[in-house]
Amino acid sequence: MLKHLHLWLLACSVCAFSTPAFSADAITDWNEKAVALVSEQKLLPPQAERVMACVHVAMFDAVNSIGPRYRPYRHAIPATANASKSAAAAAAAATVLVGLHPERAKQTNADLAAYLAKLPQGAAKSEGIKLGREIAARTLADREKDGSAVPDAYRPKTRPGVYVPTPITASSMWPEVKPFVMTGPAQLRPPPPVSLASREWAADYNELKRLGGKNSSERSAQQTEDARFWLITGPASYYPIVRQLTVAKKMDLVDSARYMALVAIATADAYIAVFDGKYHYDFWRPITAIRNGDIDGNAATERVATWQPIDNTPMHPEYPCAHCITAAAVATVSKAVMGGADIPEVAMTSATAPGVTHRWRNLDAYADEVSMARIYAGFHYRFSTRVGQDMGRKVGRMAVQNALQPKSALPAHRP
Repeated sequence: MLKHLHLWLLACSVCAFSTPAFSADAITDWNEKAVALVSEQKLLPPQAERVMACVHVAMFDAVNSIGPRYRPYRHAIPATANASKSAAAAAAAATVLVGLHPERAKQTNADLAAYLAKLPQGAAKSEGIKLGREIAARTLADREKDGSAVPDAYRPKTRPGVYVPTPITASSMWPEVKPFVMTGPAQLRPPPPVSLASREWAADYNELKRLGGKNSSERSAQQTEDARFWLITGPASYYPIVRQLTVAKKMDLVDSARYMALVAIATADAYIAVFDGKYHYDFWRPITAIRNGDIDGNAATERVATWQPIDNTPMHPEYPCAHCITAAAVATVSKAVMGGADIPEVAMTSATAPGVTHRWRNLDAYADEVSMARIYAGFHYRFSTRVGQDMGRKVGRMAVQNALQPKSALPAHRP
């Protein structure tokens, strides 16, 4: 797990600065600052995405309070039409970050002061700052007892006196965290994994054994590149794309805030939903299954005593695929906002695939690449990637259809 934390931290720092240049606004600026903070704090992806969601719903509710066009996520405070939206967004983001990570308060407050110094002085700026801080305080109060601080209590499977590997599992408390848009953590819980006696299990097991092994001779050079590229996880694996799309769509500040808030609540709930499934079913990872292929009751699977995936396996259960649900959620929200799957070209780099740039003109192609990469890395079976993508599409649609609607549409969401 420590190696994965290091890779994610490194990827965050590289992706934040090596994507193509674009015209930033207060929302994308503070998105980058928040990604930098959660990477510096070495948060695991579910914890990091909770921070990102809190930041973005606060920024949205703040800027949308000034001449509101949409229903608020939670809060609306009356404001004059000339209050500074940029000041409101920056103050909201910084206040949330300080509230969630007070140990980083000095740097965050310095970033805020530097940012605000660039804005024109006057009543508009002062009102925006006051508004942003108040919205942020209310957002923090909403999430204060959301279950994210519950201690890890995962119970390893063993028998008296028998050794089991000892690394602590990741985010085992996340199935109890209060969602941002779902009605409960288990709302999107999928059916159980495929039966170990089934042909599908044997087919997916053998595919992964062939293609996902550390020294596979059947995996192509491109498949190996994809596997290593997508060792990055969490906010750094999708926000660079989202920031580029805000510019491609030429969004104003309110629409930028809305789009990024929809992505943030969808991905935050995607982690809650997928970790609910993971810890409910507690399904074995490929390295466990393949090294125990002689005890699954399926004659079509063979044990390989020394099999290893391309990198260290993440420390949480296999089913469903977390990378797959988040990528599909991002793609689903983005398709709704962009008007379809085809998009202007976006690009990303990854610290875990040095010298490589991946580019996409289609959001489904991006999500599919992420899913297949988890098979090539030896981390997920094909059926798990398929289920993860389906869950991601559902949570993405749920966010778009139920949150931050135009004022003439549905009532405000109240999670």
